[in-house]
Amino acid sequence: MGRAFTAAPLLLLLGLLALGLGAATANVGDSCSTSADCGAGQWCFDCEPKFSGSHCVRSAATNPYQLINNSLPFNKYAYLTMHNSYAIVGEPSHTGIPRVTFDNQEDTVTDQLNNGVRALMLDTYDFQGDVWLCHSNGGKCNDFTAFLSVQIAEPALDTFKEIEEFLSSNPSEIVTIILEDYVHAPNGLTNVFNASGLLKYWFPVSKMPQNGQDWPLVSDMVASNQRLVVFTSISSKQSSEGIAYQWNFMVENNYGDDGMDAGQCSNRAESAPLNDKTKSLVLMNYFPSVPVKSTACLQHSQNLIDTVNTCYGSGNQWANFIAVDYYKRSDGGGAFQATDLLNGRLLCGCQDVSACLQGSGVASSA
Repeated sequence: MGRAFTAAPLLLLLGLLALGLGAATANVGDSCSTSADCGAGQWCFDCEPKFSGSHCVRSAATNPYQLINNSLPFNKYAYLTMHNSYAIVGEPSHTGIPRVTFDNQEDTVTDQLNNGVRALMLDTYDFQGDVWLCHSNGGKCNDFTAFLSVQIAEPALDTFKEIEEFLSSNPSEIVTIILEDYVHAPNGLTNVFNASGLLKYWFPVSKMPQNGQDWPLVSDMVASNQRLVVFTSISSKQSSEGIAYQWNFMVENNYGDDGMDAGQCSNRAESAPLNDKTKSLVLMNYFPSVPVKSTACLQHSQNLIDTVNTCYGSGNQWANFIAVDYYKRSDGGGAFQATDLLNGRLLCGCQDVSACLQGSGVASSA
């Protein structure tokens, strides 16, 4: 009987070890067969020609509010941003005409937000008596360039409603919308924000800082439920509809191929110079003029980190928004790692936001 009792714990231990080995997951960069082989916040992806075969790469952002705190001003954090977040691969035509235009993302807006994206670039147009999200040029939406109507009568297709549902389900999060705006119908956008239920989260222009001052604390924005920050590219809408004119509040580098040169970083034409300290926010564009899924993986590697540092050198300000295409494609950390770098620099002067937990800088005191 004594032997039976002493063997039982050993068998139990061996069983637990076997279960633990069976549940083991790979780390970023390790080989994988499916995403189930990878750790939390990762997926299994083949980054040709960087790797030969599939490896675990990151698929979700670090939440600095949860990791560190949310008690600093809004402009002291960095936010992963989706360029043309609505232009999704495989999105069916909603006009009856086959679409002939580019796509920029592979996930739904809901999935983007759930994976830690916190800023969305949307192109809004007058079209068919409504407001549409459209990937066009010349300021005109066409049947073959239209993606989605944002009328509330079609909630399953309504990107604005997806944002509202995320904010409703995540009461501690803030979402920023940056509009390339071609809506000229009087109060056209205001009507959309109202119909979608987003106005109840509106952060008012009157609370946005002037002359380079800090924004309100994130914790205060959350407490007041003013968790939607919206910018437009039409200056007159700041007075007519209360939508902030983007370049009154942020500086921005060039976009397209001109914004991807790791050796230089300069402001786009509409923006003040990158070293203009009267604007409290910095947007860094990092996406090609023509989006190509197969090249996004290599673009989201060392060159992205180099460009983050170059743009800091051009303005002596770390970016708050980093805008990319196909955000989950990388050879490892990708756009998520670049965002961690920015949050580390902003929050505690470190190379990674996780280092802020080690007792460096202002964020670690909370």
